[in-house]
Amino acid sequence: MLKSLRDRFAQFGPGLLYAGAAVGVSHLVQSTRAGAEFGFQLLVVVLLINVVKFPVFESGPRYAAATGISLLEGYKKIGSWAVWVYMALSASTMFIIMGAISIVTSGLFIQLSGIQLDSRVGAVFLLFISVLILGFGKYSTLDRFMKFIIILLTISTFIALLFAYLQPSLQLPEFETEFTLSDKTHVLFLVALIGWMPAPIDISIWHSVWSSSKNKDMGKRVSLKTALQDFHVGYWGTTILAIAFLSLGSLVLYSTGESLADNSVEFSGQLVGMYTSNIGQWAFPFIALAAFTTMFSTMLTCLDAFPRTLRKSTKLISVQLAEKHHHQRLYWIWIILTAVGTSILLLYFLSSMRAMVDLATTISFVVAPVLAILNFVAMNDKSIDSVARQPKWLKTFNIFSIALLLIFSIWFLIY
Repeated sequence: MLKSLRDRFAQFGPGLLYAGAAVGVSHLVQSTRAGAEFGFQLLVVVLLINVVKFPVFESGPRYAAATGISLLEGYKKIGSWAVWVYMALSASTMFIIMGAISIVTSGLFIQLSGIQLDSRVGAVFLLFISVLILGFGKYSTLDRFMKFIIILLTISTFIALLFAYLQPSLQLPEFETEFTLSDKTHVLFLVALIGWMPAPIDISIWHSVWSSSKNKDMGKRVSLKTALQDFHVGYWGTTILAIAFLSLGSLVLYSTGESLADNSVEFSGQLVGMYTSNIGQWAFPFIALAAFTTMFSTMLTCLDAFPRTLRKSTKLISVQLAEKHHHQRLYWIWIILTAVGTSILLLYFLSSMRAMVDLATTISFVVAPVLAILNFVAMNDKSIDSVARQPKWLKTFNIFSIALLLIFSIWFLIY
């Protein structure tokens, strides 16, 4: 029985990698900011956007379980142009996305460790460490590491939340802010919040790649039922964590009279400082653990995902580079390019943490419909067994979700 449980647990992984990539800037920074600036007013938005994006993200693990391959191969069946579109979107956004993630992670690392270091230098250092972990550890190490981090993060977060409910901070009515669509800054924040809530649409493609890698590691294909169970644990788990971080921001930071800083180190100091000053200094380990493990897991997972998916994309559009001996070499090329490009961006072009985060999340918001449409077309290819496709109600919901994402993107562009 114990062996059966261990084997079953071993089948889980891509869903937790999804959680590791999703729970980060969108949760720790944006969800906390939503609670800190508007209390519980945006809670419904967080819930709705998770529901709306569900069928789009579900396509990733479903496609991998149904076909044994990733959505990128599905894009190839649509046409090479679809793979080129994905590569163009990834290559044009990966530096800004990794920059936003790494600068937040660096701020938390410096604040929590007490090391006096420029946040940009700290971000480059953490990128280098992550490259070493991923370059030599491969998927299996990341898989095992992420299971530990997500469990640790969840426990830490809910312990902190429990005590925040028991002893909320003093909220002053004169500092309350009412969210309104007539305020352009509120709208811009809403778009940034939605862009990465629960995660960029890119992660649905990453999920399918992780799933196919998991199948290869296990030597067999995970069943559709198990793959979807794994996805549901990761997806709805991150939804609950988003609510938890928004609640922490609302209970501890809302209406305190202090504004959140743009600098990552100062932001991290405010975040942890206001939590501990209201909850108690004893809570520091829980807050620190929840904050840093959240961001580092996101950084590590995303830094693996960009090279992994771009390597596969490169092999799909180039017969010469598809040969086996190019496999690991391509991964190293893409991961080094990602790290170096992100480092240059951080060291020479960073203006503020908040500006970088909002830019990265807004870009994801705008391009979301493109990837959502490609996912839908790939998922409904005639070569896929009808039993394995999304049921009729979910397919209809998927179309509705894509339409909403498209309408919101167009509205934002002409706003």
